[in-house]
Amino acid sequence: MSIYKLSFKNFKRRKLRSALTMLGVIIGVTALVALMGIGTGMSSYMKSQTETMMGDVTIVNGSGGSGFMGSAGSSSYLNSKAVSQIKNMSELYDFKEQTQFNSQLGNMPIVVVGTNQWDQVKINGTPGVVISKSIVDALGYKIGSNITIEDKKLTVTGISNESGFGAGIIILSMDKALQMNDGKMSVITANTKGDPDTVKKEIESTVNGTSAITKSDYSKQIDTMMNGITMFVGAIASIALLVGVISIINIMLVNVSERTREIGVLKAIGFKNREILGSILAEAGFLGFIASVIGVIIAAVLMQIGIMLFAQQLGMGSISLTQMLPVWLVAGVIAGATVLSILAGLYPAWHASRLNVVEALRYE
Repeated sequence: MSIYKLSFKNFKRRKLRSALTMLGVIIGVTALVALMGIGTGMSSYMKSQTETMMGDVTIVNGSGGSGFMGSAGSSSYLNSKAVSQIKNMSELYDFKEQTQFNSQLGNMPIVVVGTNQWDQVKINGTPGVVISKSIVDALGYKIGSNITIEDKKLTVTGISNESGFGAGIIILSMDKALQMNDGKMSVITANTKGDPDTVKKEIESTVNGTSAITKSDYSKQIDTMMNGITMFVGAIASIALLVGVISIINIMLVNVSERTREIGVLKAIGFKNREILGSILAEAGFLGFIASVIGVIIAAVLMQIGIMLFAQQLGMGSISLTQMLPVWLVAGVIAGATVLSILAGLYPAWHASRLNVVEALRYE
């Protein structure tokens, strides 16, 4: 009988004990994968949205702007001279404009966004005057309702699932939004004919009072922000995994104690110390591997349920499980849990391999 068959046999022989031992690892892996998956998924989603919504370069007011890269309530906008200079730059083409400002609808704070990119907005209804579901839930408006913003009477034409993080969102056609915002532009995005980084520097040096950011800059900002959050929650979840792995040390020591006589018999019929060592380590590895696979499956199910229940409410309706559960995360967690389990079995395995044959055979 090979050491691997022997390990698997011992694993099956103590099903309940093995299941209880794996439970700690399963909980730890589930927590780790779920928390890291949320962070990874949000980062991936934000990057994908950036790819579709941004041009090669995005230009805002140099003080931070308002809109895409700045706070909605900022009074800093691109002035008309800056807008004219930007549009006359030969290195730029395919301009997309946006304006954004804060207002009030009833007793609810709202963010008004002007856009001509209606293909980027998921609407139940038609473009024109689109309100977020949060406004529908709070104020009871629906398609066809009349609303008043900045003394302008408008008729709701659609409803979207965009999230304002505490505020309602109203999306208007660009011309209407500019009229309400005194013609002030928040953001201009454009594609470049040359290297985006080179064009970025030229914009900032040529057009006074502006700041430009490329897609790669924005991706780096997302990575910096989300990596910190992911590492923090990952460290917390790793504690749960570590506790589960420690339980493997205890159960393997108990197994070795109960199988002392059996180990003596194996040694007496010719099994070498390294084979006994390998048998115990393989059993610990089986525990970690199976527990981690089960943990990943449970985490995937929980994340898919979360997507179904909450993604639309958070304005992330297009996020997918593959964004939250990349291959590197699954493989890394399974490999890590398996290796940690093998390491946890090192001392019990070493202890078993060093047992004296005669004493082991006399053990009761």
